[in-house]
Amino acid sequence: MVEFKPLVTLLAVVNPLAIVPFFIHFTQGFDAAQRRRTVVISSFTAFLVIAASALLGLDVLEFFGISLASFQVGGGLLLLTSALNMLNAQPAEAKPQTRDLEEGAQKAAMGDSIAVVPLTIPLLTGPATMSTVVIYAERAHTALQLAVLVGYGVVIGCASALCLSLAQPIARVLGRTGINVMTRLMGLILAALAVEVMAVGLLKLFPGLGH
Repeated sequence: MVEFKPLVTLLAVVNPLAIVPFFIHFTQGFDAAQRRRTVVISSFTAFLVIAASALLGLDVLEFFGISLASFQVGGGLLLLTSALNMLNAQPAEAKPQTRDLEEGAQKAAMGDSIAVVPLTIPLLTGPATMSTVVIYAERAHTALQLAVLVGYGVVIGCASALCLSLAQPIARVLGRTGINVMTRLMGLILAALAVEVMAVGLLKLFPGLGH
């Protein structure tokens, strides 16, 4: 049975709409072809981050000797922090401050690709996204379930590509207020999911809590 909760959680964490103002900022002066290339690279990289987290995340935890229960509690706290940021109309991930944005623009001017850093990492997919994918990867008991989780990475990539491609119209239609309202709604959903993830981890660490 296909579970859609991971997709909902990822959409809430990534929240491509919140990246629209950053995309507009970084692509000022770009022609249409440069913008399209930036959208393609950024969206594909977001998919790669999610796929790598799903396929290799558990192996990385095992290598460092970290129990999944501990990771669930830590990841849940990270998700809850992201949710609180979103409830204050801030992007879920730890976004660069204005000074960092200017540094990013300077790097782009020097020829570095802003499609990967900072648009994809950390703006689209940061620690909270990776934690979410690893937690759900552990619940994938069959190859099909793991494939579905990787497939959700494709959905996230496509959603990101759509939002970034329509950045100018979205900014005009929704405005700052509309984007803030959607960010708060997604933050509320994410907060509930974060509490659930932490509860599962705590019950594994302290079985007595379930009695």
